[in-house]
Amino acid sequence: MKKYVCDACGWVYDENEGAPDLGIAPGTKFEDLPDDFECPLCGVGKDMFSEE
Repeated sequence: MKKYVCDACGWVYDENEGAPDLGIAPGTKFEDLPDDFECPLCGVGKDMFSEE
């Protein structure tokens, strides 16, 4: 499992943890997130995340 960091604000998406507060189950891979996924802190899209 990997972690992805928002290039704009530094929020981290951890595949192990998911984002339960956003309805994303633990174990959900970053590439399996919806295409319209946005950073919950600053609103940028998936293309603004880098693998940690």
